[in-house]
Amino acid sequence: MLRELFPMFARDPDLVYLDSAATSQKPKLVIDRMDQYYSFENANVHRGVYQLSEDATRAFEGARSTVARALHAADKEIIFTRGTTEAINLVAFSAGQAFLKPGDEIVLTVAEHHSNIVPWQLAAERYGARVRFIPLRKDRRLDLEAAQTIIGPRTKIVALAHISNVLGIMHPIREVIAMAKSVGAITLIDGAQGVAHLAVDVKELDCDFYAFSGHKMFGPTGIGVLYGKAEHLEAMPPYQGGGDMIEQVTLEGSTWNVLPSKFEAGTPNIAGAIGLGAAFEFMQNLDLTSTLAHDRQLGFELLEGLKEFRGVQTFVEPGPDWIGIVTFAHAKIHPHDLAAVCDGERVCIRAGHHCAQPLMKVLEVPATARVSPFLYNESRDIQRFLGALRKAEQLFL
Repeated sequence: MLRELFPMFARDPDLVYLDSAATSQKPKLVIDRMDQYYSFENANVHRGVYQLSEDATRAFEGARSTVARALHAADKEIIFTRGTTEAINLVAFSAGQAFLKPGDEIVLTVAEHHSNIVPWQLAAERYGARVRFIPLRKDRRLDLEAAQTIIGPRTKIVALAHISNVLGIMHPIREVIAMAKSVGAITLIDGAQGVAHLAVDVKELDCDFYAFSGHKMFGPTGIGVLYGKAEHLEAMPPYQGGGDMIEQVTLEGSTWNVLPSKFEAGTPNIAGAIGLGAAFEFMQNLDLTSTLAHDRQLGFELLEGLKEFRGVQTFVEPGPDWIGIVTFAHAKIHPHDLAAVCDGERVCIRAGHHCAQPLMKVLEVPATARVSPFLYNESRDIQRFLGALRKAEQLFL
């Protein structure tokens, strides 16, 4: 069973973890690989001429190559960051400086995570641009007809999620990327949920940037990736200054290192990158089509179970573009109260606005509860959650 590969469940078999959209549990091989680095390979990278440093550098750059192969990218197009948030901020700052001018437009969707809204608002303020938003249709899918009218001659950047962290819906990113290209705009895809569920080929997508975090796809926290087309990364100024991102420093000025070092100032998260490489190797041994079908089946089971409860409003209309996340609101139980009751039953779910307050406004609720099944969950986990919901009703109704 896949569940047995995760030490969290070996230690606590009774735990029901249904918050993988926030962060996934980690398989033993990822933990072991990071432990091996800290125990036997610990040294700084790119700096030492001694064997231990060279070994650490080889492991670090080997992880970059693993990520690059998985995404069908070149090694120099893989920038290690702290996560999706930093990757998007890097593009908003550096690409904004390179490509935005007063009067230009940045196009997002109303379903974005705050990490793919706030950096663009800051960029718009900094560079005199305007942010516009693609709405959703009544079925909570992206309104492509509206997108056709919003993406226009003034559009310079289009940024949207691969998969909504609230709705669990895959946005039609290929169609949006094509619209952006038709007007000469560059595109960024927030892949925080994407890489955890789908095989991602950035060359096939033909996006300009793709950002994601390691911790949602079985890797460690504090590490993420920005994929960027080399031509754009070359044209962008550095995001941060410091060690290893320079070619030469004088008292009069500095010149920049080649890619990817240009955007990796300071000592990187070496163990995190190595752990991320191990996470990609773990995922390469999975049948992602089967695991996605598994997640959807658990989502369907939960939706059926929720039909037994009065006052529950779900915000999901399943389809082939759905990954199994179920977000809902109970008319008489606040999501935080429900999450607290679930915690008492050893069931972990997410409650709140999910860093998507504009989407909550569209859904006309202040907050929701979210259940996000993953490959280590089973039918019994869904039944345990439904039992916790029944107990919450007994307490609050």
